[in-house]
Amino acid sequence: MAFFVTKNFIVRMGKVAVRVALGVAVVAAVAAAVVVRRRMRKDGKYGKAMEIVKELEEKCGTPIGKLRQVADAMTVEMHAGLASEGGSKLKMLISYVDNLPTGNEEGLFYALDLGGTNFRVLRVQLKHGGIANQEFEEVSIPPNLMTGTSDVGQDVVAELTKALKRQGLDMVVTALVNDTVGTLAGGRYFNKDVVAAVILGTGTNAAYVERAQAIPKWHGVLPKSGEMVINMEWGNFRSSHLPLTEYDHALDVESLNPGEQIFEKIISGMYLGEIVRRVLLRMAEEAAFFGEIVPEKLKVPFILRTPHMSAMHHDTSSDLKVVAKNFTDILEIPNTSLKMRKVVVEICNIVATRGARLAAAGILGILKKLGRDAVRDGENQKTVIALDGGLYEHYIEYSKCLENTLDELLGDEVAKSIVMEHANDGSGVGAALLAASHSQYLNYLEVDES
Repeated sequence: MAFFVTKNFIVRMGKVAVRVALGVAVVAAVAAAVVVRRRMRKDGKYGKAMEIVKELEEKCGTPIGKLRQVADAMTVEMHAGLASEGGSKLKMLISYVDNLPTGNEEGLFYALDLGGTNFRVLRVQLKHGGIANQEFEEVSIPPNLMTGTSDVGQDVVAELTKALKRQGLDMVVTALVNDTVGTLAGGRYFNKDVVAAVILGTGTNAAYVERAQAIPKWHGVLPKSGEMVINMEWGNFRSSHLPLTEYDHALDVESLNPGEQIFEKIISGMYLGEIVRRVLLRMAEEAAFFGEIVPEKLKVPFILRTPHMSAMHHDTSSDLKVVAKNFTDILEIPNTSLKMRKVVVEICNIVATRGARLAAAGILGILKKLGRDAVRDGENQKTVIALDGGLYEHYIEYSKCLENTLDELLGDEVAKSIVMEHANDGSGVGAALLAASHSQYLNYLEVDES
């Protein structure tokens, strides 16, 4: 009896054990299936995200052949813009600066530098052979003075001269120039081989020294120097050869100047960070790259600025902590994985590389127009390009890529004769130097001996 009971108990326990074992197996199988499905879904989303990055890389591609086409197109547009007003997207504006500084100027000169919401006054004391003294003061422009009405039919220089006289200031305005022309003048003052200047900052532009006889739309008396500085307004350049993406088209359509400044919108500091944001937003929407919910901050236009992009691109920490901090602080996206952060750096690299290489192609276009893209027998000329702007100065990966690309386009032999020179604060000092070189009263100015 006891045996039977014991046996029965054992049998019953065996059934329970079997049932429990079967139950655990089913649960484990279900759990495993869920994990697999989640992993497949996650891998699928990551795969979709990588497809978006790969597509971006392909559409932003700038092989040497394409860059040469862009450079040729730039040269063609330069010729067209010099031939007639409105003949090209490049305005090729005649600056009326036909006398660049030589280093022989003397006297006391001021430059009024207006940039954004700040107004800067530079005081430059020139003595033969160089700048004896230089100082400046910068003030913020009061909001009530930022807007107003004006008669665009009036000569700005004449009106400024009148305003100075009303303030009791015995000053004469001799030059009104933009930052690119100013940078060119400043560069030429310190280096006689400077033939062009490029601004790569929030915006972008280029200016260069052209032979006056090579400007068909010039109908006045040719300047004695035989030269004329041309303000290209190259930010408005566009060509079918430019590698534009859906993000560029959308950005352009939504901008304040659709259809304009296309070159600027893909190479300058104002827009690079915004292009990266748009790529990340698409990845968030179509591939749930940052989770099931699209981060709200990622939907805000221009919230990701180029300095942020630069900081992430330059992040050399093993865990990319700078990228993580930027995403937490700016986009309010915490807990990004290292894998995700590496993808973000790659996107920054793709967008910056395209911009830098296209800027190099634009410079090659200028060199081709000047006939300085090749070494000619018996010539040992040096060609210097003055560059200024926060993008070029601070985004090191961008500037290195630009310089390396230009060397690649020119070839080793020609590249030896081309120098890229940073002209720090060239625009402000350059304006003062132009005032000196264009002053009718140069011989009558008192030289401050202090």
